[in-house]
Amino acid sequence: MICGAALLFLIGLTIKAQDLPGNPSLVSSDEELKALAALDAGDYRYTVEDYFANPKAITFRFSPDGKYISYRESNEKGKRNIYVKNLSTGEAIMAIEEKDELVRAYGWLNNERLYFSMDKGGNENYHIYAVDIDGKNQKDLTPFDGVRAQFTELLRDDKDHIIVSMNKNNPQVFEPYKVNHQTGELKQLYANDDPNNPIFGYNFDKDGTLKSFTKIRDGVEQDIYYEDGNGGYKLLKSLNWKDNFVIADFNYATEYPHDAYVVSNLESDKAEVLLYDLKEDRMIERVFANDQYDVQGMGLSRTRNYEIDYFSYEGEKSIVVPMSDAYKALDAKMKELLPGKQYQVLDATEDENLYMLYVSSDRIYGVYYAYNVAKDELNELYNTMPHLKEEDMAEMRPITFKSRDGIMLHGYITLPKAALAGEKVPVVVNPHGGPQGIRDSWGFNPEAQLFASRGYATLQVNFRISGGYGREFLESGFKQIGRKAMDDVEDGLQYVIDQGWVDPDKAAIYGGSHGGYAVLRGLTKTPDLYACGVDYVGVSNIFTFMKTIPPYWKPYLKIIKEIWYDEDVAEEKSIMEEVSPVYNVDKIKKPLFVVQGANDPRVNIDESDQIVSALREKGFDVPYMVKYDEGHGFGKEENRLELYKAMMGFYAKHLDNAEIPKPLKD
Repeated sequence: MICGAALLFLIGLTIKAQDLPGNPSLVSSDEELKALAALDAGDYRYTVEDYFANPKAITFRFSPDGKYISYRESNEKGKRNIYVKNLSTGEAIMAIEEKDELVRAYGWLNNERLYFSMDKGGNENYHIYAVDIDGKNQKDLTPFDGVRAQFTELLRDDKDHIIVSMNKNNPQVFEPYKVNHQTGELKQLYANDDPNNPIFGYNFDKDGTLKSFTKIRDGVEQDIYYEDGNGGYKLLKSLNWKDNFVIADFNYATEYPHDAYVVSNLESDKAEVLLYDLKEDRMIERVFANDQYDVQGMGLSRTRNYEIDYFSYEGEKSIVVPMSDAYKALDAKMKELLPGKQYQVLDATEDENLYMLYVSSDRIYGVYYAYNVAKDELNELYNTMPHLKEEDMAEMRPITFKSRDGIMLHGYITLPKAALAGEKVPVVVNPHGGPQGIRDSWGFNPEAQLFASRGYATLQVNFRISGGYGREFLESGFKQIGRKAMDDVEDGLQYVIDQGWVDPDKAAIYGGSHGGYAVLRGLTKTPDLYACGVDYVGVSNIFTFMKTIPPYWKPYLKIIKEIWYDEDVAEEKSIMEEVSPVYNVDKIKKPLFVVQGANDPRVNIDESDQIVSALREKGFDVPYMVKYDEGHGFGKEENRLELYKAMMGFYAKHLDNAEIPKPLKD
């Protein structure tokens, strides 16, 4: 790929440098980035490609009747085309060809037809397409420029229609449409006509009837409306935006049409599942809860009169709690045959005789299995990364420690074999994105495994404001981004140093999105703590970040300000200046590598340009990688490989050699 002010060939068109987003003159040349990548010159058992090249096949799904199986298959150019295989004959046909743009998601509509979604260059204005399983009769169901379409509901009992939501009438709000995926005919189901108090969530029953919706009021309150029996909707609850009351599914096991399973934290710190009478606004039963973690999900069986199959939550690892006899049998089979592994049910045929399972661990990328209920058989379908040998991969270990102000924190440390042998190794501190409601999880992490292959540990801390640990823990991080949330990351680093696992003089910090912000904040807040940093699509200036958010985020700007900071409040404006890295570049004295997707709708390229420009003006050498066909993160294989090769060269330079005490400036 051609970088900098040179010409770039994108989607078959020659684009001049002045037409490119941001400031192309700041971008490092291909030669500079290749020279950086070349520093990762060790004789390693595994390459960057081994971890980050597209798997040969992935995303397996059964057709509803179980006669076909679909999957993505990568070709020699890194394109992931989608095939449909007849399970009786073994014949496979390419149904969807991936060309210049990535196929972001796909799935089955019925036994004869698939859907898929694409955007342009990572701008996240998705179109939804439908196509026959032989690749014919492809149709753009949402052919509108500058519009973001989202797949909402698959109507199992209506084989010709789906429900999508689009911001077609107003870029700030989404409205639901019923779409005929054969003809493309659209029917708007409800009007979201008050952008100052927008609807942000719709609930449909299995027949596609709109039963309820939730509106934001005055920017920070939420009103939940439920059908009134006369074709309209009445107010059910008025809550604060921090309250959780979400319909998980309706209880179709009863004739009474107003019972639903609701995930709620109105009467508990941890989100729990309630059986609720929505018409009478009355809790019937507390169905499932965990006293340490939020409930994550539940499953119902359509073939067994919608009995509850399982509940799930995420603790140190992902936990499935089987409820029905059928699911208990599946769970027992998995634990018997694959001990120590995590499994996820991805899919099931309509008769629920075939389940598609994805099995993984901290040292196994992932293996697809089919479970046949009638035969009680578990069969391996496909190992996505068989070349990554389990015995060569590093252990991801859950950790628990207390913050400096007494909060119990959780996280993970991935340890290379040298650390297990007692050697103090370099560490990559990796704060997660979000930050609110997101968390790091136990399982195979290709970044951490790549780092471990070079002898580096990886630290991931679920700092305050992370999700899954209850409302109090989440809210303890509001107005603490860049402050106590960063303290938690630092305390995690101190904990793993105290355990004797890592070298305190060789700690890098790396992250994407909020994690990228945390990199910049870490290098300004504690300039001597980290040896170097890699900022991937990170915020550098909270003021400009809030002014360049996508239009469909603007109705929630008050909420964003309650989570982050509000510049209209004098005290908070002062904090924003304190924790915005671009205002503190004078404190940065360790090496920095910046990475950005030019079409990023969430973190504008200006965020990266600002920090690079400010440091360059001070004479600092800051490698800067920009891809002009990417958005919020790199989805294309060739770009992803270039990123990690350059990153590993950057680490080799600043963690392995004796350059750590040197400042950025020569």
